[in-house]
Amino acid sequence: MFMNSLFGENLFDDFFNDFDRPVRALMARPAEKQLVMNTDVREKDGSFELDIDLPGYKKEDVKAELKDGYLTVSAVRKSEDEEKDGKFIRRERFYGSCSRSFYVGEAINQEDIKAKFEDGILKLSVPKKEPELPQPTYISID
Repeated sequence: MFMNSLFGENLFDDFFNDFDRPVRALMARPAEKQLVMNTDVREKDGSFELDIDLPGYKKEDVKAELKDGYLTVSAVRKSEDEEKDGKFIRRERFYGSCSRSFYVGEAINQEDIKAKFEDGILKLSVPKKEPELPQPTYISID
């Protein structure tokens, strides 16, 4: 058929392929991808080892906090002075803050967690601890 050879298999294929183009463009923003802290979690010798990617961050811009059983890692990257290095024509690097929380349990203390920041990777070691269950108290029966 002449119409199929002109428009492909279906007359409306090209129309519907581009129908969601604005939605796909909004969902694929490169700046949003940088907001996520990519994390690897391993179980090793009675502890959990976390490797969190923080490329471009300095050690003093990264903070880890333990509160109510949640380990929260946050990082802030401040904007550099534009006039010092010239005028930007396009800027794709992210400036701002991001954070991520992990539930580690309420049996973990701040002193138990070991942290090291090296080559843009925050390495955390969190020991595995079972929560202390309350022991049942029995009443003696005469």
